[in-house]
Amino acid sequence: MWIILSGIDGNLAAYEAVMADIKRQRYVDALYILGDLVGPTKECEQLIARVKSPRRGELQPIICKGWWEEQCLNLHGLGPSGNVPDLLAKYGGDTVKMLWDSVSRQTVQWLRNLDFGFFELDCLLIHGSTVGVSDELTPETPPIQMLDRLSRMQANNLFCGRSGLTFQYQLQGGSVTSEVTTLDHQISPQTTTITPRQIIGVGNVGRNPGEATYTIYNPGSNQVKFKKVTYGNSKGFKLY
Repeated sequence: MWIILSGIDGNLAAYEAVMADIKRQRYVDALYILGDLVGPTKECEQLIARVKSPRRGELQPIICKGWWEEQCLNLHGLGPSGNVPDLLAKYGGDTVKMLWDSVSRQTVQWLRNLDFGFFELDCLLIHGSTVGVSDELTPETPPIQMLDRLSRMQANNLFCGRSGLTFQYQLQGGSVTSEVTTLDHQISPQTTTITPRQIIGVGNVGRNPGEATYTIYNPGSNQVKFKKVTYGNSKGFKLY
């Protein structure tokens, strides 16, 4: 079994609630975190230390970069853009300062070395998509766009976390015919046969206070299961 998380957003309490739930699962072979591990929270550095040093009986998470990690790198002049217009437009200046204060320079260097995504068996595990960490796939994304994201890496299963939603989007088998016409000539149509494939939104751990979601995947049977955990001082853990 694979456990797949995303969208922790620096929420230590949410991460602890999910880890407690994971301990109840049997035969867990791998634990993936598909980006957005950090966030503008006071406990962010404590969360990083917790993730980097698993407790007894816990797996070492396999982590890739997400949207928040890219904002950190941009903020420190180490990212692809060198500034943070998206972060500023979406959350404002106070959040920019909070993110700067929440993530140490040492942690930023660690984030810099994280992978963009992973390819295991016939599965692509990534925060956004093959286009970038900001690419948000949802149940409303057109099928041709979903197929494009899968075909770029020849994956049969794409696990993504940018939307924060839990969903299973299945593409049935068929074919796509493409044709290119230029001013000079026309290239003969090409037909590509498509086998059934799927895109899975893995949910988010820390984005919604009091409620965390994550995904369990069995690569042997190709079965997907979504889990929801509620947490808080007054509620305790509640499992679904």
